[in-house]
Amino acid sequence: MTSSWMLVAGALFATMGVFAKFLAPYFTGAELSLYRSLIAFVTIGGFVLIKRKSIRTPFWRSHFWRGVTGTISLIGYFYAITKLPLATAITLNYTSPIFLTILSTILLKQKFRPRLVFAILLGFVGVALLLRPTFEGQQAYAGFIGLASGFFAACAYVNVKKLGEAGEPEWRVVFYFAVIGSVGSAFFQALTVHDFHPMNALNAAYLLALGLAATVAQLTMTRAYHSGNMLVVGAFAYSTIIFASLAGIVFFDEVLPPIAWLGMAIIVVSGFLAKRADKKLAATVTEDV
Repeated sequence: MTSSWMLVAGALFATMGVFAKFLAPYFTGAELSLYRSLIAFVTIGGFVLIKRKSIRTPFWRSHFWRGVTGTISLIGYFYAITKLPLATAITLNYTSPIFLTILSTILLKQKFRPRLVFAILLGFVGVALLLRPTFEGQQAYAGFIGLASGFFAACAYVNVKKLGEAGEPEWRVVFYFAVIGSVGSAFFQALTVHDFHPMNALNAAYLLALGLAATVAQLTMTRAYHSGNMLVVGAFAYSTIIFASLAGIVFFDEVLPPIAWLGMAIIVVSGFLAKRADKKLAATVTEDV
């Protein structure tokens, strides 16, 4: 079943998060986004050259907005990973289904139905519970950045689905995201920090592993969203949180308080309920994003 590709993507996205956490003391979120995008660009670019594929596309507007919103989300996501427990940062990014439902409803000018409102409110209750330990630990800024990454991820997913329905192949979607992500991340780093941090052999190996895991995850996720059942794919997407939670415990001794685990569980449930509340909204794309 094509939806099961999301389980593979979930494990690989969690792996990417682990390497990002290892690299957190040495690089900024923008740098991690840059190297992750560059590795994807080289990997997919090599595929294009070997297979003599054409990168010409009539859907440049969707690629552009997918790339811009995806890059903003990725920078915020990596920043959150460098400052917060791995499971917390990833869960905040996975609020995207809640934002996706809100965006779809607004753009389609439809009323918020009771079940939809309940799912959205439930999701933000989960966010509040998850962020409470973050506030107590004086990491509120990183928490809000992680939440913003979820919003921009929702914007990106709208265009991913749009490109899939237009028949755009997975590799081309990832290729253009890698191009825009490389340029955008480098620009953000130069604008805010100016200097790029040096790397050693070990860091270079970790960056390569991060980039490869992210690239394959992106391809498998894109295939799942293109051809899988949206509700099943959305449910499987939360496997990343499970994988990341286990990795945080094993590799970083991250022990979250019970209230944080409760918040994470509520966010997962609310995201799934939001998609079930209106399948059409969860799967619809528009020309306005």
